[in-house]
Amino acid sequence: MTTQTLITEIIKKRYSCRTYKQTPIDKDQQMPVETFLSENKTSPFGSSLRFKLVTATEAENNDLKSLGTYGVIKNPAGFIIGAVKNGPKNLEDFGYTMEKNILFATRMGLGTCWLGGTFTKSTFADKIDAKADETIPAVTATGHIASPKSILEKTMRWGAGADNRKPWQTLFFKNKFDQPLSTEEFKEWNTPLEMVRLGPSASNRQPWRIVKQADSNIFHFYMQRSKGYQTRNRMLFGIADLQRVDMGIAMCHFEMTAVDLGIAGQWRFEEPDVGRIPELTSYAASWEVKDHE
Repeated sequence: MTTQTLITEIIKKRYSCRTYKQTPIDKDQQMPVETFLSENKTSPFGSSLRFKLVTATEAENNDLKSLGTYGVIKNPAGFIIGAVKNGPKNLEDFGYTMEKNILFATRMGLGTCWLGGTFTKSTFADKIDAKADETIPAVTATGHIASPKSILEKTMRWGAGADNRKPWQTLFFKNKFDQPLSTEEFKEWNTPLEMVRLGPSASNRQPWRIVKQADSNIFHFYMQRSKGYQTRNRMLFGIADLQRVDMGIAMCHFEMTAVDLGIAGQWRFEEPDVGRIPELTSYAASWEVKDHE
């Protein structure tokens, strides 16, 4: 993203828009989005991904009905569909790259909404010609934002706690999980961490946890699962493991914000020794500042 708008402003501006104007996406918005989608293929774990912007039809809206109220979307002009090849960290890579698409669409003045599910056998799969070894864990509704928000949309945001975020001391730590990270420590990292905290997540569960090494600029990303959440979603709705997708979103926000601040870094995948790890928590990846050459 090479415009002057800071990524922090885009992240703060983005929200889950469920009500759109009944107008198509303008060509001067559509073409840049389509170009970005075609070029957005780089991910931390190297999964094979591809994305496509399609016009919304009644068939796509019907496919969303299986998601219950979560899939209530009114008048979307289109959908961003993504397919990722099956692999050990494919869902994290999907979350990382789809969130980049969403932030770019937001920058272009469009509304967006993550819709997590399993769309491998759906009209969405047909539109992107999904292969047997590919998964479609989510799609993104997009279009021109309708104003003001509908009563239904306001109710859904309130019910999901969409405007609430967990406090710092429950998300970010120093060296070990029993040492919460204060906003007064390492202040230069407050902005990237805050952009992680503001990230969207399925049912606003916010599964990301980050442990910073006190003696170096290395940040270890962990996923803390919500007990029973994935089992329920898989059994009742056949929904993909969305908390893994959420981890990719967190990684995207952190990296893009750091780069915007002029801090170059790289992803590493060697699990550190941080002492006792909380229940239902697992290592995802580490981000390290690159040495100046």
